[in-house]
Amino acid sequence: MKRITVFCGSSTGNNPNFGLQAQLLGKNLANRNIELVYGGAKVGLMGILAQSVLAHGGKAIGVIPKLLKAKELVLEGLTDLIVVENMHQRKAKMNDLCDGVIALPGGFGTLDELFEMLTWAQLGLHQKPIGLLNIDGFYDSLVALLQTMVAMDILKEQNKQMLLISNNIDELLEKMEAYIPIATPKWIESGK
Repeated sequence: MKRITVFCGSSTGNNPNFGLQAQLLGKNLANRNIELVYGGAKVGLMGILAQSVLAHGGKAIGVIPKLLKAKELVLEGLTDLIVVENMHQRKAKMNDLCDGVIALPGGFGTLDELFEMLTWAQLGLHQKPIGLLNIDGFYDSLVALLQTMVAMDILKEQNKQMLLISNNIDELLEKMEAYIPIATPKWIESGK
């Protein structure tokens, strides 16, 4: 993996470990020569992550919609900043630029981005590894919900397994490196 898109909160939350893990992920990506693709903002976990990547000699590419750029939320000093028209274009561009995805704690936006990437993978539109860094059990309820969806035959187990989960950065990156995409996407061809 040469580039990883990270989705995460524009807030830091009330658990100091969220920020610490964002810093550690940034350092880890820089040390592995993996470029960061993220939302371009200077606030919250997003800002902590990108600042850490840059501070450790790595590259950080921001993708931000015009609306948010106008609010002066952009982190200065990014390796590259790509300005798009809207949130839909942002997700598509972030997907185009990356070899894999990680979600840190975040709110609606993070979940939207994560589940769009999972949906695209399920439909066979990409075969990239998708990781969930479950810091201090932040996503335990979500993982339980996914298991309920499988138990109720709404979600296939093989599709649930597309989401790689760990509470440890190194372990998550190892799972992503070893990821083998599922052989049969969900009942459609990928636009051929």
